[in-house]
Amino acid sequence: MKIAFFEIKQEEKLFFQEHLPNQELFFFSQTINEVLDKEYDYDAVSIFIHSKVSDEVLEKLPNLRYLQTRSTGYEHIKCEMLYQRKILASNVVGYGGPAVAEFAFSLLLNATRKTNVALQRSKKNNFTYHDLKGMELFSKCLGILGLGTIGSQMARIGKGFGMHLMAYSRTRTLIVDELGIDFSSNIEDVLRQSDILMIALPLTSSTKNLLNERNMKEIKKETIIVNVARGEIIEDSLYEKMENIFCLDVIHDTKYIGQKNLLYTPHMAYYTQEALIRIMQISLQNMEAFINAKALPNCLKFGCSRDYQINKKESL
Repeated sequence: MKIAFFEIKQEEKLFFQEHLPNQELFFFSQTINEVLDKEYDYDAVSIFIHSKVSDEVLEKLPNLRYLQTRSTGYEHIKCEMLYQRKILASNVVGYGGPAVAEFAFSLLLNATRKTNVALQRSKKNNFTYHDLKGMELFSKCLGILGLGTIGSQMARIGKGFGMHLMAYSRTRTLIVDELGIDFSSNIEDVLRQSDILMIALPLTSSTKNLLNERNMKEIKKETIIVNVARGEIIEDSLYEKMENIFCLDVIHDTKYIGQKNLLYTPHMAYYTQEALIRIMQISLQNMEAFINAKALPNCLKFGCSRDYQINKKESL
């Protein structure tokens, strides 16, 4: 079977070579868009977030039967031809809980204790700190939007800080009772009471611009907003119209990142050694299931035939 991997790193290449010894493997550091300049006879393709898969791309893969993205989000896959050709597709679910949740708190602690400013000053032999008065997290209200893998880990960390936990989610999960989370299916309740707001939702038609000019009127001007999910969940205009501190690992329009009330990092929350290993392991499980004609563990709804199990969670 011919399998092509795009946006691949050396450690990933070695991993898949070791675990798929009986397959014909092709590895590219570039995106699929940069490589496909003609038709290729790959049976399966593995991509990452910068590869944009459209009908035009699929036309260059006439033998393709399986498309894999080594990420949780799959908004970079937009093509009707997946349905028409019954191409199977999968993503990676559940790998980023500790990595992304811990990174969210690292952004938050930089905002509340200004450690990034203090570190830069110290390097210049400037030890002034009287303008860097911080805020404690203990007893503050942490509002979490989404209680999937990442949101649940955020709740566990917040509990450790002694924070009061609130959450808005489509479904009530077991962790609500486990940690004593104040659960609400009304987002305005969470916005209104949160001192810290963390976003852990996937990007869907219902979550795009979920935080917008209408409902953000409910939020306190002192509330710190942390988004490590998808940039499009926050309406762009809010960055200019609100004085709140935004801690962002994602943003839809980068023209705002220079604003004083924004702390921005370049979509790196997932980037730990442990999370990268989990991505490879889950991707391998998906690929092996396809090779052996078994149910894909993380089959995407738009790519599953009736013969394959659908196990797609809509939360991060």
